[in-house]
Amino acid sequence: MSLDRIQLLRNVGQFDSVSEGAQFPLTRLVLIYAENGRGKTTLSSILRSAGTGNAHLVTERHRLGAQHPPHLVLTLRAGPPLVFQNAVWSSTLPGVAVFDDHFVAQNVCAGIEIGASHRQNLHELILGAQGVALNAALQGHVASIEDHNRTLRALGDAIPVEARGNMAVDAFCALPARADIDVTIQDGERDLAAARSADAVRQAATFIALSLPSFDIPAINALLARTLPDLEAEAAHRVQAHLVKLGGAGATWVSDGMQSIAAASTDVDHEICPFCAQDLANSPLLRHYRAYFSEAYDQLKRDVEQQVRELNNTHGAPAALTFERSLREAEQRRNFWGAFVQVPEITVDTAVLTRAWGEAREAIAEVLTAKQAAPLEGSILPEAAMAAIANYEAAKVAVTACSESLTACNDQIALVKERAAEANVADLTADLTRLKITRARYSANVAPQCAAYEEEKAAKTRTEGLRDQARIALDNYRQNIFPAYQRVLNDYLGRFNAGFRLDQVDSVNTRGGSACSYSVLINNAVVPHTADAGPSFRNTLSAGDRNALALAFFFASLEQDQQLAQKIVVIDDPMTSLDEHRSLTTVQEIRRLLPRVAQVIVLSHSKPFLCNLWEGANTADRSAIRLIRAAAGSTFAAWDVRQDCITEHDRRHELVTGYLQAANPAVERQVAAALRPILEAFARVAYPNTFQPGGLLGPFIGICEQRVNTPGQILSQADIVELRALLDYSNLFHHDSNPAWAMQVINDQALVNFAQRTLAFTRR
Repeated sequence: MSLDRIQLLRNVGQFDSVSEGAQFPLTRLVLIYAENGRGKTTLSSILRSAGTGNAHLVTERHRLGAQHPPHLVLTLRAGPPLVFQNAVWSSTLPGVAVFDDHFVAQNVCAGIEIGASHRQNLHELILGAQGVALNAALQGHVASIEDHNRTLRALGDAIPVEARGNMAVDAFCALPARADIDVTIQDGERDLAAARSADAVRQAATFIALSLPSFDIPAINALLARTLPDLEAEAAHRVQAHLVKLGGAGATWVSDGMQSIAAASTDVDHEICPFCAQDLANSPLLRHYRAYFSEAYDQLKRDVEQQVRELNNTHGAPAALTFERSLREAEQRRNFWGAFVQVPEITVDTAVLTRAWGEAREAIAEVLTAKQAAPLEGSILPEAAMAAIANYEAAKVAVTACSESLTACNDQIALVKERAAEANVADLTADLTRLKITRARYSANVAPQCAAYEEEKAAKTRTEGLRDQARIALDNYRQNIFPAYQRVLNDYLGRFNAGFRLDQVDSVNTRGGSACSYSVLINNAVVPHTADAGPSFRNTLSAGDRNALALAFFFASLEQDQQLAQKIVVIDDPMTSLDEHRSLTTVQEIRRLLPRVAQVIVLSHSKPFLCNLWEGANTADRSAIRLIRAAAGSTFAAWDVRQDCITEHDRRHELVTGYLQAANPAVERQVAAALRPILEAFARVAYPNTFQPGGLLGPFIGICEQRVNTPGQILSQADIVELRALLDYSNLFHHDSNPAWAMQVINDQALVNFAQRTLAFTRR
């Protein structure tokens, strides 16, 4: 596919609304001549945009002052036209390769500097369509990985810093879950607290058992049931009644008297009263007195009193206070050890216990008081007392259970004491911090964020796998492409007569993407791309060298293109900074390229360069256009290349020959002025060693006269005479030899004579 016509250029660059291009069909070779600033670069950008579909290349050249956006129409030899309107192409023109300043700046260097982007773009240029597709797949995965990285950073930033502390996001999200995390944290807190209070832990006492006394019900009932068989209760009542009558000291008086009977009766054969000496044999009270004041009766009373004292001592207020004090100590120890081990609550209801204990004690005390009052009356604890005792025993069960649960903690406390003595506070702190971070990791508000992060991370890993596969495929492809490209590239540099070659043309993978790496060899020495001092690309290669390198890259990439036959090649002003011999090489390479591509479009401000291309091309394959000024813009016009291909020397010859064939007074003075330049051009070509550039015919004739009849003779004497005569005539029409040259009268016959002689002299 190739371009047929440039139908319309509107509101772009120097083109206001130009339709003149429709009048000029575009052939296989299209030459477009224009002075600088007339729109060559704009045309190159339009064609590049048509090939790539990049609308920005057109929109950025929106004509200054134009109210409407660019509108372009390019017709093709086959198919519908390409239309650019509303910042979009109707379709693209595949296979357009453009060499211009943009190509150089994108792929080779920016001025004298080679940047990373140049090597990356050159990499794609070398790869070609298939390699670019492989590289695009790779770069797509690389871009996806960057997207993953951005997403991961956003997801990571969303995870609260207070949750993960100083831990990295990856490590935080990778923390394994622990089902016992709360218990483990509690244990860790206790271990840390113990370590921080190691001295207090070492000195603190463990739990001691809480105990409450029991009521000895069998002993109490046995005491209550005790009586004196020899002392009837009725008799005891009568004795007691009698003693009451005797007054307060009656019992003592009788008791002492009973002790004195034996002494008073020593001299008699019967017992007598120690007070009145009456015979006691027939006394009805004596037997009762004897039993009442016996040791057994006294012992019974003492046992009852003892039981009362024991009841008061064991179950009285002091005992209750002692128990309450031990309970307070247990609570204090629980408060202390609760920070280090799991200690059960002390659930003893002291109010209930104290009430039950007091009621049981009072019930028993009441029975014992009754026993004291009537020692000879047998009894047992009544049901009310037994119920009070049962309530007390029930309350004791809770105390016993509490005591056992507290003392059961002593083994753990011993371990706490042991660990606290050997603990490292820093290690325990770090372990506890990690445990708390783990709990935060799986908290309700953080776990979903970590799950999203982990899912994105897994997706990134999958994409990295695809990237690695794409890189392997690309590397395999590049192993064949780059060595071949280097050979072709150096071949072109040789044709351009470059004093350098490229070595180690290869591909490297960088973070920014794949790039082309190469070394510049000058005299077999490697010249680095950049250097702070010494030789480098920027100070070793001239502007001509850099442009030759760019052309070599361009032609070498075309050489490697498998779709070369379908290419439309656009070359914009390749002559920038090129030497004359490289200019010829460029012409030759374009001629060599022409039969192998669909179309070649060359734009230049150099007429000689374009004329050289024109002269070597098939007349059926070539067309020429020029861009000219039209008001404040540019437009297309026909270009007569033939006229611009004729040199000034050719024009002078044609002018003189034409005058000899047909007299034309209007050009007489021009013909006369042309004679001396014709002679000078002849002398420079015929005798280059003697007639140097810038030389004059007068001194040249003087040299010729000096060498007449010598081995170095230049002209014969006759030729010298003729040349001097021709010079004398022609000098009349030049200001440097005749101040009145403009007023010199011209005789047609004389002019014809000297014109004929001049042409005849230059044909010798």
